[in-house]
Amino acid sequence: MSTKSTKPEEKGFFDKVIETIEEFWDGTKEKAEDVKETTVETYETVKDKAEDVITDLKKKVASKQASATKKAAPVKKAVATKAKTAATKAKAAVADVKAKADTKAKEISAKAKSDSSEIKKAVADKAVKAKKAVADVKAKADVKAKAITSKVKADASKAKKTVASKKKAVAAH
Repeated sequence: MSTKSTKPEEKGFFDKVIETIEEFWDGTKEKAEDVKETTVETYETVKDKAEDVITDLKKKVASKQASATKKAAPVKKAVATKAKTAATKAKAAVADVKAKADTKAKEISAKAKSDSSEIKKAVADKAVKAKKAVADVKAKADVKAKAITSKVKADASKAKKTVASKKKAVAAH
C-alpha cells in the first residue's frame, strides 16, 4: 500500500477562503470582459445608427433647403418689387410735398410783398397827410402870427399916438 491516502486532502480554512476569492476573481474578470465586449459592440452599433441618422438628416435638410430656396426666389422678387414701388411712391410723395411747399412759399412771399407794398403806400399816404397837416398848421400859425403882429403894430401905433398926444398936451400946459 501506498503511503498516500485515498481520501481527499483536507484544506485549511484560509486555503478555502483563498480558493473562493480566486473563483470570484476569475468570474468577475470574465464578466468584466463580457461587459466590455458588449459595450464595445453596443457603442459601434449606436455609432453606426447615429451616422446613418445624421446622413439621412443631411439629405433631408439639403432637399428642403433647395425647395426653400426655390420657394424663396419668387418671394424675394415680390419683396424687391414692393420695395421699389414703395420707394417710388415715397419719392413721388416727397416731390409733391416739395412742389406744394414751393408753391405755398411763393404765394406767401407774393402776399407778403403785396402787403408790404400796401403798408408802404399807407405809410406814404399818412406821411403825405401828415406833411399837409403840418403845412396847414404852419400856414395857420403864420396867418395868426401875422394877424397878431399887425394887431400889435396897430395897437402899438395907437399907443404911440396916444402917448404923443398926451406928451403934447402935457407940454402945452
